[in-house]
Amino acid sequence: MLRQRVITALILVGIMFAALAAPGPWPFALVTLALLAGGAWEWGRLNAAGAAVAWGLGGLMAIAGIAAVAAGWAGRSLGGGWWLAVGVWALGGALVLKRGVAAWPQVPRALRWAVGLVLLMLAWAALIEARAIGINFMLSMLCVVWMADIAAYFGGKAFGRRKLAPAISPGKSWEGVWSGMAGVLLLALIWMVLDRHFGFDGPSLYTRLVQAHGWVVAVLALLALCMLSVVGDLIESLVKRAAGAKDSSQLLPGHGGVLDRVDALLPVMPAVLALMSLVPR
Repeated sequence: MLRQRVITALILVGIMFAALAAPGPWPFALVTLALLAGGAWEWGRLNAAGAAVAWGLGGLMAIAGIAAVAAGWAGRSLGGGWWLAVGVWALGGALVLKRGVAAWPQVPRALRWAVGLVLLMLAWAALIEARAIGINFMLSMLCVVWMADIAAYFGGKAFGRRKLAPAISPGKSWEGVWSGMAGVLLLALIWMVLDRHFGFDGPSLYTRLVQAHGWVVAVLALLALCMLSVVGDLIESLVKRAAGAKDSSQLLPGHGGVLDRVDALLPVMPAVLALMSLVPR
């Protein structure tokens, strides 16, 4: 299993770096679109869609993304419109988690399909806009979630006592959440030092937040992003539990499915772009 995970990860990293190194932003846009279209297919399967509908959801996302690229819309900022996505994740996510696993299948299937497709499309649009701002900025955005996840895992293993959501994800603890937050704040400090000493293609998310709003607001913003990453993770766990599935699929050998890898990123990326709408560029 470990060997399979490593091989899959190396292949994905190689593809992503090749797409980032290609002239222009569109190779990266199309590669990530293909990945998230796979997530749309998984979402359909997890939400009682037949094979045709699940493939249709993936195809619809791919077609919409290609059309956006062809029309020159991909990479354009939604500005304050990103706050609508944040509201959907914060309020809708809280409602879904409060109602629990048993209530999820009671939501009309068509509504579940549509909401999932829209949220995946928004996440892709946010990723492409972040890439347009700068590679350093985009990577610092992604690393908020990756660091929070890694620190939460080790912090939860070492200190975990109080369960976060035992009916949804028994392995998660509040101590893991706090550890993830601490890890992100430490990462931000290190990254800002690197920003000062190396000629990246632009400031990171962390530097932009501090420069625009000061340390207190920047810290609060990063803590809020960590909480949103937890919401994304728990929502996917809830949907999988309602569907009786361990993984969203086996598209990524050794890792499970696309949604298993990007669940925490889905709410965070639009939230980062919402924050950037308040920062002068």
